[in-house]
Amino acid sequence: MKNIFTLLFTILSFSASIGQNNPLIINSTISLPKDSLETKKLITSLNNLLIAKEKPNEENTLVWNKENVETYILLDEINGIEKSGKFKDDYFYRPFLTNVVKLSETEYYTQLSYIGVNENNPILRGSFELIAHKEKDGFKFSSTLTRNSSSWKIKKIGNCTFHYKNTINNKTAVNYEKAVKAFDKKLNATNQQTEIYFGGDFPELLKMIGVEYKSDYNGRETSTFNSKAENRLLIVQGSRDANFDDFDLHDLWHERLKNVVSSKIINKPIDEGCAYFYGGSWGISWNDIFNTFKLKVANDKQKNWLEDYGKFANFGESKEKHLMAEYVINALIVQKIEKEKGVAGVIEFVSCGKYQKDNENYFKALEKLTGITKNNFNESVWVLINNEK
Repeated sequence: MKNIFTLLFTILSFSASIGQNNPLIINSTISLPKDSLETKKLITSLNNLLIAKEKPNEENTLVWNKENVETYILLDEINGIEKSGKFKDDYFYRPFLTNVVKLSETEYYTQLSYIGVNENNPILRGSFELIAHKEKDGFKFSSTLTRNSSSWKIKKIGNCTFHYKNTINNKTAVNYEKAVKAFDKKLNATNQQTEIYFGGDFPELLKMIGVEYKSDYNGRETSTFNSKAENRLLIVQGSRDANFDDFDLHDLWHERLKNVVSSKIINKPIDEGCAYFYGGSWGISWNDIFNTFKLKVANDKQKNWLEDYGKFANFGESKEKHLMAEYVINALIVQKIEKEKGVAGVIEFVSCGKYQKDNENYFKALEKLTGITKNNFNESVWVLINNEK
């Protein structure tokens, strides 16, 4: 209890005096390395890491290279952590060093917390764990993923490596590897190495990668995180499927596309159309999605698809298992483009830029690849619908 009050006092004392580019605040109760030079190097390296985390991961020279992709997944969670939209302050949350434990002659376990103060009330934004690795001129840092899964079993099939605690569904793993290979071939992504860790649920996922707490995730039960470095893709699942009894082709398409195309330029409605066509949705096949679309949406022969595009009306069985007409339309267009231009045309189409309400980037790419314009969009979509079998 004394340590808690000491930390709160430290927070309140520092909160008024720290400006932008604030250094790491050190809790006075923690035990630092006895060697003062080593302590100085550790603190300096940590401060440099907290600055470098805002750069693209590949440019961060404070990452321990032996576990770079494992660390990127954690850095993505710490990136921008100081900002508060509510309080309109880019440096509202301050970094506190809350624990240092010597693991070996070359490694330290460290804990950081980002805390802000409003009206003398401390607000915890997030707490994170990192492993500091001693090098000649300082320290480099890694996530705790490898450490936390050191007793797990490993199974390798083709270019896929599966990390699991007890058992794994071998049939699912084999089918997954085949689907990965097929999608990667379609996307012309050769020699992509995929590693998957199967956590039981979302809290376990967070703990595995070194996130003790993050306010964004209050109440969340399941999720999947990933990161990429060169030809290595890392996936950490917390989806209550620790034995890997199932996977979704729809989600796998998204995953493999992002392995090739930056998410910054992917058009979501087109990407969803691809996922419908190549993998269905919610376990529903593309054929069944299209038949439901014809029955529930395309039964109105007076419908104007240009006027409706962007309304995102749900024709699925529930809000959770939603289906969107825009995605079906794009699935039909993707099918046409692949037949006429090949997969390269599909990649060009899906890479036309983020969704915009005016859809200017969408129609520019659409006209280039298919000749379909705003003027003939409605007519062209009806032709695609009527020709689909």
